[in-house]
Amino acid sequence: MNHIETYLPHRPPFLFVDDAYIEGETIIATHTFHDDDWFFKGHFPSFPIVPGVLLVESMAQAGGVGAKLMGIYPKSLFMFAKIKEARFKRPVRPGDTLKMEILNVRASSVFLHQKGVGKVGDEIAVEAEWISISSGVPE
Repeated sequence: MNHIETYLPHRPPFLFVDDAYIEGETIIATHTFHDDDWFFKGHFPSFPIVPGVLLVESMAQAGGVGAKLMGIYPKSLFMFAKIKEARFKRPVRPGDTLKMEILNVRASSVFLHQKGVGKVGDEIAVEAEWISISSGVPE
Protein backbone atom coordinates (compact mmCIF):
# COMPACT_ATOMS: atom_id res chain seq x y z
CA MET A 1 0.00 0.00 0.00
CA ASN A 2 1.23 3.45 -0.78
CA HIS A 3 0.40 6.52 1.25
CA ILE A 4 0.14 5.13 4.78
CA GLU A 5 -0.01 8.76 5.92
CA THR A 6 -3.47 9.12 4.36
CA TYR A 7 -4.71 6.55 6.91
CA LEU A 8 -2.84 7.72 10.02
CA PRO A 9 -2.31 11.09 11.69
CA HIS A 10 1.21 9.99 12.74
CA ARG A 11 4.26 11.39 10.97
CA PRO A 12 7.96 10.56 10.98
CA PRO A 13 9.81 10.01 13.18
CA PHE A 14 6.79 8.51 14.98
CA LEU A 15 5.28 6.55 12.09
CA PHE A 16 5.82 2.80 12.46
CA VAL A 17 3.88 1.28 9.54
CA ASP A 18 5.38 0.89 6.06
CA ASP A 19 2.71 -1.27 4.46
CA ALA A 20 -0.69 -2.67 5.44
CA TYR A 21 -3.44 -4.77 3.89
CA ILE A 22 -6.37 -6.96 4.88
CA GLU A 23 -6.32 -10.74 4.58
CA GLY A 24 -9.69 -12.18 5.57
CA GLU A 25 -10.37 -10.78 9.05
CA THR A 26 -6.68 -10.11 9.77
CA ILE A 27 -4.83 -6.84 9.38
CA ILE A 28 -1.32 -7.50 8.07
CA ALA A 29 1.29 -4.75 8.30
CA THR A 30 5.06 -4.36 8.26
CA HIS A 31 7.64 -1.91 9.45
CA THR A 32 11.40 -2.06 9.05
CA PHE A 33 13.46 -0.48 11.81
CA HIS A 34 16.58 1.26 10.50
CA ASP A 35 20.04 1.73 12.01
CA ASP A 36 19.52 5.49 12.18
CA ASP A 37 16.14 5.44 13.99
CA TRP A 38 16.30 8.07 16.74
CA PHE A 39 15.73 5.76 19.73
CA PHE A 40 18.61 3.35 19.01
CA LYS A 41 21.21 5.92 20.16
CA GLY A 42 20.08 5.56 23.76
CA HIS A 43 18.25 2.20 23.90
CA PHE A 44 20.83 0.63 24.31
CA PRO A 45 24.04 1.98 22.74
CA SER A 46 25.98 -1.28 23.11
CA PHE A 47 23.02 -3.50 22.12
CA PRO A 48 20.36 -1.41 20.33
CA ILE A 49 16.80 -2.75 20.52
CA VAL A 50 13.38 -1.29 19.76
CA PRO A 51 11.70 -0.24 23.03
CA GLY A 52 8.76 -2.50 23.88
CA VAL A 53 6.37 0.43 24.05
CA LEU A 54 7.23 1.27 20.44
CA LEU A 55 6.46 -2.30 19.38
CA VAL A 56 2.99 -1.98 20.93
CA GLU A 57 2.62 1.46 19.33
CA SER A 58 3.57 -0.06 15.95
CA MET A 59 0.84 -2.68 16.30
CA ALA A 60 -1.74 -0.08 17.35
CA GLN A 61 -0.84 2.07 14.34
CA ALA A 62 -1.17 -1.00 12.10
CA GLY A 63 -4.56 -1.68 13.70
CA GLY A 64 -5.64 1.89 13.00
CA VAL A 65 -4.73 1.63 9.33
CA GLY A 66 -6.44 -1.75 9.10
CA ALA A 67 -9.61 -0.52 10.77
CA LYS A 68 -9.92 2.21 8.15
CA LEU A 69 -9.21 -0.28 5.36
CA MET A 70 -12.12 -2.30 6.80
CA GLY A 71 -14.39 0.77 6.69
CA ILE A 72 -14.23 1.62 10.41
CA TYR A 73 -13.62 5.36 10.67
CA PRO A 74 -13.22 7.04 14.05
CA LYS A 75 -15.44 9.98 14.99
CA SER A 76 -12.22 11.64 16.14
CA LEU A 77 -8.60 10.78 16.82
CA PHE A 78 -8.20 7.33 18.41
CA MET A 79 -5.91 7.25 21.45
CA PHE A 80 -4.87 4.45 23.79
CA ALA A 81 -7.31 3.92 26.65
CA LYS A 82 -5.73 0.72 27.93
CA ILE A 83 -2.95 -1.68 27.10
CA LYS A 84 -4.50 -4.85 28.45
CA GLU A 85 -1.45 -7.05 28.05
CA ALA A 86 1.92 -7.07 26.35
CA ARG A 87 4.52 -9.80 26.21
CA PHE A 88 7.95 -9.45 24.67
CA LYS A 89 9.56 -12.64 23.45
CA ARG A 90 12.64 -11.52 21.51
CA PRO A 91 14.41 -8.24 20.85
CA VAL A 92 13.77 -6.32 17.65
CA ARG A 93 17.05 -4.87 16.37
CA PRO A 94 18.18 -2.38 13.74
CA GLY A 95 17.47 -3.77 10.28
CA ASP A 96 14.68 -6.08 11.48
CA THR A 97 11.30 -6.05 9.75
CA LEU A 98 8.38 -6.48 12.12
CA LYS A 99 5.43 -8.27 10.52
CA MET A 100 2.26 -7.54 12.44
CA GLU A 101 -0.97 -9.54 12.42
CA ILE A 102 -3.83 -7.69 14.10
CA LEU A 103 -7.40 -8.79 14.85
CA ASN A 104 -10.36 -6.65 15.82
CA VAL A 105 -11.94 -7.97 19.01
CA ARG A 106 -14.58 -5.23 18.92
CA ALA A 107 -14.63 -2.17 16.71
CA SER A 108 -16.81 0.89 16.14
CA SER A 109 -16.33 4.57 15.36
CA VAL A 110 -15.74 5.32 19.07
CA PHE A 111 -14.10 2.15 20.43
CA LEU A 112 -11.40 -0.12 19.06
CA HIS A 113 -10.38 -3.27 20.93
CA GLN A 114 -7.62 -5.11 19.12
CA LYS A 115 -4.99 -7.75 19.71
CA GLY A 116 -2.06 -8.89 17.71
CA VAL A 117 1.30 -10.46 17.29
CA GLY A 118 4.50 -9.04 15.83
CA LYS A 119 7.09 -11.36 14.30
CA VAL A 120 10.61 -11.05 12.98
CA GLY A 121 10.93 -13.83 10.45
CA ASP A 122 9.11 -16.79 11.99
CA GLU A 123 9.85 -15.75 15.58
CA ILE A 124 7.27 -13.99 17.74
CA ALA A 125 8.74 -10.77 19.11
CA VAL A 126 5.66 -9.25 20.76
CA GLU A 127 2.07 -10.13 21.61
CA ALA A 128 -0.32 -7.46 22.86
CA GLU A 129 -3.95 -6.50 23.39
CA TRP A 130 -5.16 -2.91 23.67
CA ILE A 131 -8.18 -0.62 23.62
CA SER A 132 -8.31 2.73 21.88
CA ILE A 133 -11.13 5.22 22.16
CA SER A 134 -12.27 8.21 20.18
CA SER A 135 -10.73 11.23 21.89
CA GLY A 136 -12.97 14.07 20.78
CA VAL A 137 -9.91 15.65 19.13
CA PRO A 138 -10.40 16.01 15.35
CA GLU A 139 -8.14 13.73 13.33
